[in-house]
Amino acid sequence: MKILITRFSSIGDIVLTFPILRCLKIQVPSSEIHYATKIQFKELLTASEYIDRQYFLENSLKDLIKALRKEKYDLIIDLHNNLRTLQISSALGVKTLRFPKLNFKKWLLVNLKVNKMPNLHLVDRYFQAVKTLGVVNDGKNNTFFISPENEIDIKKQFNLSPKSYIAVVIGAQFSTKRIPLDKLIEILSGINYPMVLIGGKTDKIVATELCRNLTEKEIYSACGDFNILQSASIVKQSKAVLTNDTGMMHIASCFSLPITTVWGNTSSAFGMSAYTPENNSEIFNFEVQDLACRPCSKIGFQKCPKGHFKCMELQDALLISQQINEGI
Repeated sequence: MKILITRFSSIGDIVLTFPILRCLKIQVPSSEIHYATKIQFKELLTASEYIDRQYFLENSLKDLIKALRKEKYDLIIDLHNNLRTLQISSALGVKTLRFPKLNFKKWLLVNLKVNKMPNLHLVDRYFQAVKTLGVVNDGKNNTFFISPENEIDIKKQFNLSPKSYIAVVIGAQFSTKRIPLDKLIEILSGINYPMVLIGGKTDKIVATELCRNLTEKEIYSACGDFNILQSASIVKQSKAVLTNDTGMMHIASCFSLPITTVWGNTSSAFGMSAYTPENNSEIFNFEVQDLACRPCSKIGFQKCPKGHFKCMELQDALLISQQINEGI
């Protein structure tokens, strides 16, 4: 059976589709799995053992559809369920299975603060799309593949031994998901282990300020110097992870590490917390409770709509650093 999986964004959502790929490959041995996503997420898929062929949205949807038509798929599994994926299904004329997106329930939570979301992780909602195939969740942790050329020699790069440091993910696409600099300084000043900062090129300024303000700490910046697979390698070799609600949190959850997540304007109630069914006791979520304006978005903003950013500024820095020190 030739199957096309569609999911165009974002990093975390794509990573959370990987349990579906694994279970399809194992439980439907005849399956040939192709995956279509945006070109900027190519690195996430290149090393996967569960994907037989990849297609990328680069210039136009029309070009992608033209290429996909040649494959003559037996089935499409739409794990995005948006306008583009609907267009693909319509153009290919192939039977399509989709997952429940629950947009109205998300709207209720964001706009009216009425939580009607099921107590169900996004991964389990993805599995609802394939239940008619007899494919079920195997209950195992997620898997993230890193090609050998992207594995980082921690000793060579930072003069650190594997499992001796904390990976601190400071990057996120939206500002309201990021721990602000002053709060980061408070949290990191209480951590009793060496630290490696993880982020992109846009996070270099914050990383420089952290290193400048925490001279008494053994702290290194990996921001902007490594691709996403190399950054994942650094995270994989860490002792524990401190992170925002971001794609790297979902990658970190593939490595059976203690993960401490600091939530800003978003909420774990959306079913997007770290996915670790085999070691849930090692996941620690910090969310400011009883804040009338939170969650203000299911994704994020570049600035707090209220101007006060209480969802981050009211986080207990001491409690977070204590949890990291005691939880590993």
